[in-house]
Amino acid sequence: MTTTTISTEETGVTTRESTTPDELEDFDTLTSRYQRELLAHCYRMSGSVHEAEDLVQETFLRAWKASAGFQGRSSVRTWLYRIATNVCLTNLEGRPRRPLPTGLGTADSQAGDALEVDQEVAWLQPVPDAAVVVEERDTIRLAFVAALQHLPARQRAVLIMRDVLRWSAAETAASLDTTVAAVNSALQRAHAQMQERGLTEDTVVEELTPEQEGLLSRYVEAFWRKDIEAIVAMLRADAVWEMPPFTGWYLGAENIGRLIDGQCPGGTHDMPMVRTTANGQPAFGLYMRQPDGTFRPFHLQVLDLDGTRVRHVGAFFEEGTFERFGLPAMLPAGYDPATVS
Repeated sequence: MTTTTISTEETGVTTRESTTPDELEDFDTLTSRYQRELLAHCYRMSGSVHEAEDLVQETFLRAWKASAGFQGRSSVRTWLYRIATNVCLTNLEGRPRRPLPTGLGTADSQAGDALEVDQEVAWLQPVPDAAVVVEERDTIRLAFVAALQHLPARQRAVLIMRDVLRWSAAETAASLDTTVAAVNSALQRAHAQMQERGLTEDTVVEELTPEQEGLLSRYVEAFWRKDIEAIVAMLRADAVWEMPPFTGWYLGAENIGRLIDGQCPGGTHDMPMVRTTANGQPAFGLYMRQPDGTFRPFHLQVLDLDGTRVRHVGAFFEEGTFERFGLPAMLPAGYDPATVS
């Protein structure tokens, strides 16, 4: 490998030639080892799976170019995170944040209001658990990533490094080419903004309880029957439903029930669900019956549970979501969720 000049702001390394650690000699193994956790990091920063994938590839490309100058002053993992963070910051310059409908600053909608679509908004995307490391589920959950999008990019980076990666203020300052005082100030402002908006990081239970598993089974059955009363009974009274790219969001179990009843096109036995996981949370691909009897993708629901009630549903209509989650492109005519184990 040859020595490559690259800025210390980007990588935190010097450019003097030195022995490259064994871990950097095999980049196929390196990418395999760190791909998923770096994707989670870039996803937290960007709010987009597509962008995060590109940012991770750019991170590995820069790391390969800079590997001859790696001094071993930190672990390879820390070095890669430094590169990834600065790649993200460069990418985010001048770009709008990725919200959910609740983050647009508009009042909640009522069932029966006209549905408005905005394809110009770069919406927050859900991420498949299979693509990322979700050991700390509360740092990848949909509400937390949505909350991060309200912060300026550098405050976002500081909060992630300090609160998620558990880096010291000194390590964070070195990575961002700033001072410890500036890092502490940015972290304080980030915490204040998160608290002011009520967008704080909640604890997420690692494993679902048997009672919650029962709730999810009943939820699937209720949509299959389009049993509005049963669906409403499983929602918290103050539950929230949002469904980008539709700009409206819906507050209250009864209001959500009316929305599903009046504006969801499926009827009884028209809406089977296939389970998956997204953002460390239970999720379902909801399919819609077609004239030929088959079922095609309709939207992906990501559920946030509070005990044995659903407190939030994000229903994502973006094309390609089912493919990204490895869900079937079609369910055959005669499909019955009750017969699927």
